Amino acid sequence: MPRALLLENIDPVAVELLESAGYDVETRRGALDEGDLIDALDGVTLLGIRSKTQVTAGVIAARPELLAIGAFCIGTNQIDLGAAAQAGVAVFNAPFSNTRSVVEMALAEIIILARRLVDRDRALHSGTWDKSAAGSHEIRGRTLGIVGYGNIGSQLSVLAEALGMRVVYYDLEDKLALGNAQRCDTLDELLERAEAVTLHVDGRGGNAGLFGAEQFARMRPRSLFLNLSRGFVVDHEALREHVLSGHIAGAAVDVFPEEPREQGDPFDSVLRGLPNVVLTPHVGGSTQEAQRDIGRFVAGKLVNYSRAGTTTLGVNVPTVVLHGQSAARFALLHRNVPGVLARVDALVGEHGLNVDGQVLATRGELGYVLTDVNEELPAGLLEALRSLPESLRLTTPQDHRAR
Repeated sequence: MPRALLLENIDPVAVELLESAGYDVETRRGALDEGDLIDALDGVTLLGIRSKTQVTAGVIAARPELLAIGAFCIGTNQIDLGAAAQAGVAVFNAPFSNTRSVVEMALAEIIILARRLVDRDRALHSGTWDKSAAGSHEIRGRTLGIVGYGNIGSQLSVLAEALGMRVVYYDLEDKLALGNAQRCDTLDELLERAEAVTLHVDGRGGNAGLFGAEQFARMRPRSLFLNLSRGFVVDHEALREHVLSGHIAGAAVDVFPEEPREQGDPFDSVLRGLPNVVLTPHVGGSTQEAQRDIGRFVAGKLVNYSRAGTTTLGVNVPTVVLHGQSAARFALLHRNVPGVLARVDALVGEHGLNVDGQVLATRGELGYVLTDVNEELPAGLLEALRSLPESLRLTTPQDHRAR
């Protein structure tokens, strides 16, 4: 049986889907470092991870039998995508599945901070009755500034408006404003207008250090700050200073520059113990509903790729779907240079086969072609395809066959 390895406590629905597709599935609760991961991948063709496991170029080079990687989360910067592509290893993630969970948590935290419920909770737990309206506000009529107007930011925009908030947003790309949201031309403009600022940017390297002392200083006095995106985006020392000075009235942080590897590991941060600050252990998308949907979605992508060569929503390979059934199919990931398709079809003809269906797509330096033929694939054709100088990886998906 082909083997799959799932790390970091991925939802059991992924195990069920992979086992039903004929995979022998091994699961582990925690992440693995490079050496342990290489050892664990012996004989494994499908790997599933979340955000802690680093899949380096060294891991990929050491395990050429690895066919695909599923990131059971949104981010993929824990994977060397370039090395994976050059080795013919497709990567899939879950860009939409936990959107609602993150949005609901952001809204909850905005209300918690505006009402100073953290301080009220701590007072009661310490045995002090502190019933007061001081510093407590409704969010209705307040202006929410959303930095990053992608899947999460745009849905947050709609729900925040439904609660009576005004919404402004900033994004590097032109994005359609939903509802009555207004686009800001610069980040500085957003910071000067918003009474609560929430970050929903992606993990690209250019976002490192996006929010520091200068940005906090530009925010309106007594405003709120949330980061449920990436830990390396925010300077936590600067945030601490602005909370202690009172310039920032409250903050909620779900992601950190360095996070413990496993459940129960010790955690420390300069933000611990600050007034009206909510700290959560990277659980923005960690609802049972979201994790089940992520498990179903990513495992489904892995199965479709291994069975039919389908790369819809692949992160690092061209998008190709070939419908229909035939006697046999091969999938060739290759360097994107002129003439590859002509050579592929010539080889098919030389071995006495006809092409029943074919789709080619390119993405940067890569090309990917799926080809259905009318007879079983002879060993000589497969060897000839692998020997093409442009060839990176040849696979023979099975599940599309005519019955």
